[in-house]
Amino acid sequence: MNWITRVRNSLPFVAKRETAENLWVKCPSCQEMLFVKEYEENLHVCPSCGHHGRIGADARLGLLLDEGYSLLPQPEVAEDPLKFKDTKKYTERLKQARAKNPHKDAFTVGSGSILDQPAVVGVQDFGFMGGSMGMAVGTALCAGAQEALDRNCGYIVVTAAGGARMQEGILSLMQMPKATVMTRRLKQAGLPYIVVLTDPTTGGVTASYAMLGDVQIAEPGALIGFAGQRVIQDTIREQLPDGFQRAEYLHKHGMVDRVVHRKDLREELAILLDYMQGEQAA
Repeated sequence: MNWITRVRNSLPFVAKRETAENLWVKCPSCQEMLFVKEYEENLHVCPSCGHHGRIGADARLGLLLDEGYSLLPQPEVAEDPLKFKDTKKYTERLKQARAKNPHKDAFTVGSGSILDQPAVVGVQDFGFMGGSMGMAVGTALCAGAQEALDRNCGYIVVTAAGGARMQEGILSLMQMPKATVMTRRLKQAGLPYIVVLTDPTTGGVTASYAMLGDVQIAEPGALIGFAGQRVIQDTIREQLPDGFQRAEYLHKHGMVDRVVHRKDLREELAILLDYMQGEQAA
């Protein structure tokens, strides 16, 4: 150890690599450098361009639900039923994802209220294997729907996914009809099913429960679609318009009912629940 290193280590300063990571974040849209604390206080929305950053399940539940909500237990499902392996074993990928996330899989359900309106909220976390839909996600989503049926209240699902989880093959695709059945049960019971589409919502999730809401709300700028833009262009041999598959474009063309800023989302959902479920919720 030379004298420069000894002096540097003795100084009461935070290491440069820590300050860069902990104090600043770059907006992926406008490239503006943002002070992390201000960015978090602004709900992970860029104050310069309005870009809505991705947030985890706990942050989303805390943003929407009143204090005192409870989490439904994560369902137990068969792990690695196909003994899948690509460059890594599926079990290893699950282990790595769980080491980086507070929950066992990509879908978390909270039961409580939104501005005193009874509600169950299910959140898909893109941070867990891209929010991919496997058996754990499908089972947790259905458990949330059953909780709403038992409580006789509305069910809100916040989507964020790259699609079905390829490591579970056909078993992941089976979650699409299973989830669809539960949305039908909510409809038959006269309970509101509201979907909040966040960036990104794609693939089999879009092809099933993400587009079956009584009301479809999207966050500004969210990417929403089934196949990727390049795949579509190569298929139809046409140039797609600017903003294709973004929330505003889908709203303009009738696939989304509302585009709502994150700071207004809680109040918007409370109004919808009050209007749609009236006095029937317990």
